[in-house]
Amino acid sequence: MKDHRQHPFRDSQQDRDAASHIPDTPQTRAPSYALAFADDDFMLREELRPVRLQLELLKPELLMTEAKVDSTIVLFGGARIPEPAKKGTARTQTLADLSKYYEEARRFAQMMTEKSLKSGGTENVIVTGGGPGVMEAGNRGAQDAGGRSIGLNIVLPHEQAPNAYVTPELCFNFHYFGIRKMHFLMRASAVCVFPGGFGTLDEMFEALTLIQTGRMAQVPFLLFGQSFWEKIINWDALAEAGTISADDLKLFRFVETAEDAVAALENWEGNGQKRGVIPGR
Repeated sequence: MKDHRQHPFRDSQQDRDAASHIPDTPQTRAPSYALAFADDDFMLREELRPVRLQLELLKPELLMTEAKVDSTIVLFGGARIPEPAKKGTARTQTLADLSKYYEEARRFAQMMTEKSLKSGGTENVIVTGGGPGVMEAGNRGAQDAGGRSIGLNIVLPHEQAPNAYVTPELCFNFHYFGIRKMHFLMRASAVCVFPGGFGTLDEMFEALTLIQTGRMAQVPFLLFGQSFWEKIINWDALAEAGTISADDLKLFRFVETAEDAVAALENWEGNGQKRGVIPGR
């Protein structure tokens, strides 16, 4: 393997390997003797949290840069929404009915990946949370098109594994929710939100708040399933109460189909601009 280091010092991997072949003595068995960067117990100390936060930010950033992922289209949505062929297994009738959005997510991801591949496949790469449901649909659609997609998984108390459609070299796992959220949005050229639960709502409102406050550039922000979103959130009541501005309701748009979404992306007013003033303040 070619050595790309820009300095003449001994490589850290060489020293890590050499340290594993030293004589076994009370001194070499002592925890203090282990190389700091190769000492798992040391790295997991509470005082090392800032370092772990930095590593979780840095590792996916480096690997996505090396993979030439220049921009992404973010898909948020419920893990419990089944594909249409399996809607009979849904826990509720509502989840069964929402299975149509699994198909729309899959078709939308396929359509956008096909467009991306025409220009080299580095722009508008699909990124999901890497799990089942709508997330699986997004990664699956990208694979249907013959392209790559990203999965940003999070360690949960119950058993979890990435869905089978995430591109393996772009499949990441996180401990810190906050760093994972940063990676969702750092390269985002559009945000698409499908019906979901607490996690989806959390991701949606955090992204909307960043755009609302000018902390993030305005990007196409699409909510699939108007009837679902208007049933669970009284958007107009927020504006009427003055807790948001009526102009804030223009930050997102409702769509129903993959075709609607593609058309919206192509005609988004204010795309890339940052708010300098928050309406209503």
